[in-house]
Amino acid sequence: MNSRRETGDALDAAAITAALGARAGRVAVEVVASCGSTNSVLLDRAGGDAPQLLAAEYQSAGRGRHGRRWYAARGAAITFSLRRGMRRALRELGGASLAAGVAIARALRAAGAREIALKWPNDLLGTGAHAGAKLGGILTETRSQGAATLVVIGVGLNYRTAPQLASRLRRRIVSLEELVAALPSRNLLIGKIAAELLEVLDAFDARGLAPLREEWEALHAHAGQRIRVRLADGRVLAGLSAGIEEDGALRLQTRGGIRALRSARVVSAGPS
Repeated sequence: MNSRRETGDALDAAAITAALGARAGRVAVEVVASCGSTNSVLLDRAGGDAPQLLAAEYQSAGRGRHGRRWYAARGAAITFSLRRGMRRALRELGGASLAAGVAIARALRAAGAREIALKWPNDLLGTGAHAGAKLGGILTETRSQGAATLVVIGVGLNYRTAPQLASRLRRRIVSLEELVAALPSRNLLIGKIAAELLEVLDAFDARGLAPLREEWEALHAHAGQRIRVRLADGRVLAGLSAGIEEDGALRLQTRGGIRALRSARVVSAGPS
């Protein structure tokens, strides 16, 4: 087997920095062979609020939402985190994961991955022949640091096909290799995604989710569908997906009217 295909492109800080384009001078880029979690490293690191990017070939303790484990095949995934300071207070950052989803979708579509959608609040899915298959996820974490608020956006994407990963997860997954005819290097994709993230976070910091709301809803995997949602207390609600609120809450049309859900998980979806 071709070793390039087997191991993927080696991550390289200089190549990622070059791919940032006009943003290159504003971001400190670091690459490590392995770490527990890129999000945790950046959250715990002392320093100012200037943008920092940490990419890892392997994470031994990668995390998803609500502490779920994030699994990625070594060399076959894109795993990195981006940290930056925000002017908005912690309580106003609930929609940051949705804003990040828009940024990632923009970058991947520009790279040729047209068949992608966003699942509320933090997953990327395939569409078309790969409808419902998981492409990746986003983990947004925040922390107060003096007068500033830090946000760390963790990104995990399936880059190359890894059949053993699908077996381990017991769910359908899709990789960028299956969605893009001419697959760019991981370094290029990380740089392009990070550049879009910085642009979108600038807009979010200034005006919240409102300028991005329409774009997110156009990418919504379950727009207008009948969905079942599990709440934080374990209860399950069913209704029609009706977009999102300006703070990022999912709008669910139930028999009793519109419910705005801020801490929940979509467990199933189907035609209305």
